[in-house]
Parts: sequence; structure tokens; C-alpha cells
Amino acid sequence: MSVLLKKPIFYHVTNKEIVDQLRSKKKCEKKLPTWFNKPKIYFPKPLSIEQTSSEITAKYKSEIVKGKSLCDLTGGFGVDSYFFGQKVDSVVHCELDPELSEIARYNFKVLGVRNVQTISTNGLEHLERYKKKWDWIYADPSRRNRTKGKVVNLKDYLPDIPAHLELLLQKSNNVLLKTSPLLDLKIGLDQLKFVKEIHIVAVENEVKELLWVIEKGFSKEASIKTVNIQKTGRQEFSFLLSDEKSNESNLSMPLVYLYEPNAAIMKSGAFKSLVGTYSIFKLHRHTHLYTSDQLIEFPGRRFKIEKILPYGTKSIKILNIEKANISVRNFPETVDRIKTKYKIKDGGETYLFFCKTANEKWGIIKCNKV
Repeated sequence: MSVLLKKPIFYHVTNKEIVDQLRSKKKCEKKLPTWFNKPKIYFPKPLSIEQTSSEITAKYKSEIVKGKSLCDLTGGFGVDSYFFGQKVDSVVHCELDPELSEIARYNFKVLGVRNVQTISTNGLEHLERYKKKWDWIYADPSRRNRTKGKVVNLKDYLPDIPAHLELLLQKSNNVLLKTSPLLDLKIGLDQLKFVKEIHIVAVENEVKELLWVIEKGFSKEASIKTVNIQKTGRQEFSFLLSDEKSNESNLSMPLVYLYEPNAAIMKSGAFKSLVGTYSIFKLHRHTHLYTSDQLIEFPGRRFKIEKILPYGTKSIKILNIEKANISVRNFPETVDRIKTKYKIKDGGETYLFFCKTANEKWGIIKCNKV
């Protein structure tokens, strides 16, 4: 901030531009290490960095597409186009903002990218202007507009993909759409056509993106694919919504091990499907925690159960815990309320789950992480 208050440091560069460069580069340190570590990269305003995909999610998206050509309708800073270019022979990066388009073009040159063409244009107009057909079209519509600020409904995105889906499918048989992680899956399925796959992408147990794979003429049921990308690898789980409806939830009181699904699965709603796939038991039909006698591989966190107690002040005294990691599932109290009420500090090696169990009573499960 002190730079802003100083006299101009360079003749052709304002102090505000220098500050924006410093702020934007700092935001890229973990999110976009390729750009952060490359000399001579020019960064856009900090808001553009906040809105762009991370390298981790961009790499994942690039695994979905293949072929000779791809049109990125909403190119932005160019992170997705950069990684698509490593999987597809030729990429066109469309960006309505001429300044951002020029920044992307310059940075592609610095990064040695030769198969991505940048065009400062409205992506939809570019599709209409030419007869060319693409192997893939990618769109990451803006989830902000002039009147509503941040929006969640697909029809409020800019551009409105459902309204222009017919045009997209005239120009390509395959469309990849990125949406907010807050979008309800059933609403998305109602507003879109020919959805073949929905990818729920989490990074370190935080859902970052929903990806919709649309294939022209596809008439079967969409497959839901969840992935939680961690430093240690990927946790993946796939299912069909129809299977989720038909599966049964076998219930049990807590056994030896406790399992907590990762954030991508929690978003997907695959709560009964987990039971059949992993031969485990659910603690309660509305408590999304699972248990088994034998330790298994599981797409989420795993715990060894130490104690099971009924909920109450007497049990808290028996536990005699000053510090713990507290979670609530299907429980009337919040985490903050429990910590305040029982003077429990956050952290340590002990995990406490406050939840309703198969006997329809509230309990406390004390665990250690496996």
C-alpha cells in the first residue's frame, strides 16, 4: 500500500499498476505456480485471478477433452486454454475484454504456447460468424451480472448457456460447461439437455467446480463423477442418481471404524450408494457418517472409534477433553455452540462427532484419525 502513496516510480507505469501486479502475482503463488514462477508474466487485476480456474482444476478439465480443436468461449486469463492446449491440437481463446485478451496472448507467448489463438471477441458471436465445427466447446460463464452481483441460477449466468445451447450443439457435438459449486444438480439437469456426465471437483476437501459434459443426442442417464484431489492422490467415486434412489441404507450403531465422506460426495448426495459399494453401514438415515468392523479404503476421512457416549453434560465430564476437532451431523447444536457451552478449544489429535445414531438418540463418538 505504501507504493500508492509514493511519487511515480516509473515514467510509463503508474504506481497503481505496480500494486495490482504485486497483488495479483501473490494470489498466483499457490493457485497458479506456472505463472507465478515464470519470469516476464504480466498479471491482470486481482479480481481476474480470483475468478480464474486453479492449475489443479484446469489440469483435471483437460483430461476430459480430446481431439483436434476446441473453442474456449470465455477465455479470461487463459489458464483453462493453456491446459486444453496440452491435450488438443488447436485451441481458440475468445475473450470479450480486449485488455484481458491481450494479456493472455502475451503470456501464451512468454510460456511458449503456440497452438492457442487469442481473439478479442464475444465467444457466441465468434461461433455464429464462422461455419467451422469444433471437437469441443468449453464455457465458463460469468457468475456475476450488473444487477444481481453473484448469481447461482444458470439462466442468470453471462452468457446464458441454456438459451444458447442449440447454437453450441450446432457447432460441436461436445460441450464442457463449468458452473458454480453451489448449483443444484437437479436444477442443472432440468435446464440443460444431453448431459452425459457431471463432475464434482473438490480440492483438499473443498468443492471448487461443477463440470457438465454435454454430448449431442445423448439420451441415457447422466453419470455423477466425484473427485477429491489431494496432495496424496485422488479420491474418486461415481454413481447414477437412479441407483441412489433404489439403494437401501443398512443402519448400524457405531462399530470399530467411522467414515466421513469427502466434500465432493457430500455435494453429490450419494449417501445410500456408498453403503452398497463399500459394504458399510450408515449411522442413521439422515446422518451421513458410516461405520464398519474392518478398516477399508474410503473416499473421505477414516477414524478409529475410541468411545461412544450418549449426549449430555455427564458424558462431556467423562471425556474430560479441553481440546478437540468437533463435527456435527444431524444434530441440533452448532459446532461453535458446543465449543462455547463445554469450553472445548479447537485442535489436537482427538475428534468428536456429535450426531444422531441408529437408536434415534443423540450421541458423542470420540475418535482418532487413521
